Amino acid sequence: MKNLQDATERICELKGSLVALDTLLPALIQSVSAPTLARLSAAFDAHAEAARTVLLHSDISDVVLATFERDVARNRALMHKSQRPAPTEWPGTVDALLQTTTRITTLSGYQRLSSASGFFYREDGRLFLVSNRHVFADAPNGHAPDHLEIGLHTDPQDLTRHAVISLPLRLQGLPQWREASDAGGPVDIAALEIPAGSLPLDAAFQAFDSSHLDAGDEQVSVGDALTIAGFPLGFHDTVFHLAVARSATIASAYGVRFQGQGCFLTDARTHRGSSGSPVVRRRLQAGASAPSWQLIGVHSTRMDMSSRDQSQDESLGLNCAWYADVLPALTRA
Repeated sequence: MKNLQDATERICELKGSLVALDTLLPALIQSVSAPTLARLSAAFDAHAEAARTVLLHSDISDVVLATFERDVARNRALMHKSQRPAPTEWPGTVDALLQTTTRITTLSGYQRLSSASGFFYREDGRLFLVSNRHVFADAPNGHAPDHLEIGLHTDPQDLTRHAVISLPLRLQGLPQWREASDAGGPVDIAALEIPAGSLPLDAAFQAFDSSHLDAGDEQVSVGDALTIAGFPLGFHDTVFHLAVARSATIASAYGVRFQGQGCFLTDARTHRGSSGSPVVRRRLQAGASAPSWQLIGVHSTRMDMSSRDQSQDESLGLNCAWYADVLPALTRA
């Protein structure tokens, strides 16, 4: 009886292991990109054929061989089912601006603290996540996250494939972001370098660089049309993982430091969660590199009058955007 009991327990253990593998395999298939899945499918067929040859030349029962063929067919069908056609939304109808922008979630341990916006910026071959300084740390309001999460597309042909990566904000107690100040005081822009090893191998995104700060021969003036792309209240396209955009205009003298600080005003309708959004202006000159935008600012916060009578006066509807020309100095080696 002891031997029979041992055999029964072993069979039950094997059944549990097979169920665990059956759970793992679909999760792996759904998490890889389309090119990776195609390579996996080809490799699976090759390995299955090798295993079939070994089984056919072994002293095994027909039940084992039939089970093998059944599971090979089932796994092959699962992979083929997951090889979905590329959605028509990519890349022709998706503006490059939305590929530069990512949603930020700040955390302390496992506790989610806030949702914000950010964008990718390259300098000297290095990649940075740019947002507001108050997103990374805001001591007056008790905001002290230790890491953040950002989203990245992982397939240039399928926007539904998406991964979330975690980036530490402090190592050994030291802040990892870069911040700046000028004659007017602190600038509410910060840049966090993203180590190359932190990105998925198949990460698909766009990044601004210093060439997108230049207006060329064009004049930037009060009243110019702007776009602010971000994640207001965390709202976004949850199927294709894309930001939404607000229209705005320049609402103060551009090139002049509003009230002596390194910022200017916009008049977009904004909400919490938009902090760190890129403020851009469509460039008109031909031949501009993608994305065809001039990056002029980083949205920070709404502006209002402390003396406004909330029962009689509407909100001003104005926002602070910090000049983006600080980024080359902020990210330089």
